[in-house]
Amino acid sequence: MFSELAQNVWVNEPWLLVIGGTFIAAIILFLIKFIIIYCLKTWTQRTDFVFDSLLVDSISTPLTLCTMMVLVIIFGHLLNMTDFLTDYPLPIAATAKSILIFALVLFLDDFLFGTVDYYSSRSLVVSNSRSIIKGVIRCVIVSVGLLVLLGTLGISITPIIASLGITSLAVALALQPTLENFFSGVQLVIDKPIRVGDFIELESGDQGFVEKIGWRSTWVKMLPNNMIVIPNSQLSKSRIINYFYPEKELSVPVEVGVHYGSDLEKVEQITLDVARQVLKSHEWGIDDYDTFVVFHTFDQSSINFTVMLRVKEYFNRFWVKSAFIKALHKRYAQEGIVIPYPIRAINTTQESASFKDSH
Repeated sequence: MFSELAQNVWVNEPWLLVIGGTFIAAIILFLIKFIIIYCLKTWTQRTDFVFDSLLVDSISTPLTLCTMMVLVIIFGHLLNMTDFLTDYPLPIAATAKSILIFALVLFLDDFLFGTVDYYSSRSLVVSNSRSIIKGVIRCVIVSVGLLVLLGTLGISITPIIASLGITSLAVALALQPTLENFFSGVQLVIDKPIRVGDFIELESGDQGFVEKIGWRSTWVKMLPNNMIVIPNSQLSKSRIINYFYPEKELSVPVEVGVHYGSDLEKVEQITLDVARQVLKSHEWGIDDYDTFVVFHTFDQSSINFTVMLRVKEYFNRFWVKSAFIKALHKRYAQEGIVIPYPIRAINTTQESASFKDSH
């Protein structure tokens, strides 16, 4: 009875067999795919190896596409068995190959991107050039995948490859500014005058943190919390001050002036005592720094000298310098050391000035 019913469906309703068979195959295949992914994730959680977890994360979506490819093949076989839609042949083989190529491209893209992200957290060079590396990887993978796809569809790629030499020249001329920015970005990554996270000062006087070194431009986050985007070609040619290279520690000079009648030996000793106390007590001071004082100018109303402090990084200098000035002013007042006001003398004889007595 059942065999007769199946044979009747096979002969009279072939579309039902094709749809039903494809549906059942889809359930089985997606169940197998779920079991495979689950087993692989369970296995990778027991190991400390990174790339097995990265492989499993990258294979999930491509495996779904491969499952769809198998369904397309099964669908084609069912059509051939039932002679359904024989008058309208479908490109089953080409569709299956296209899905497979797309799955491989997607897998390589995800896996290589994940590899770059992994090494960027361990290598400063990779971290600085992450966006450039990803752009090159995606361009190469998509280009190769597109050529393979065209070859699979029966389109000759030999003329395309041959014409790349001519078109590349035209593209290079048309995209000259873009290519200049790209290679300037590569130069910045290799030469490393700046790195992501560095605090820099541009030739224009603007200051900020390097947020990203892209394939076309570099993004710098300014102090007012806005972003400035600089073309790589312009940045590579400009003069840049990097306050985080070769290290973040920064010397902070403080200019001080005392009265001509001051005992300079005493002034130097008290100033050094205050400087050492501030550097040891302040959270951003370098407590083991050998601070020093240099007298350098006989000014109009004072003898000027420079005190050299040391802080952990650029922004710390403002607060350490402020704390030192307050502490030094208080100590000078206790010791009787005078910081003179600016003094100006008026030569009334030379200027032929006269003053009338009001009394």
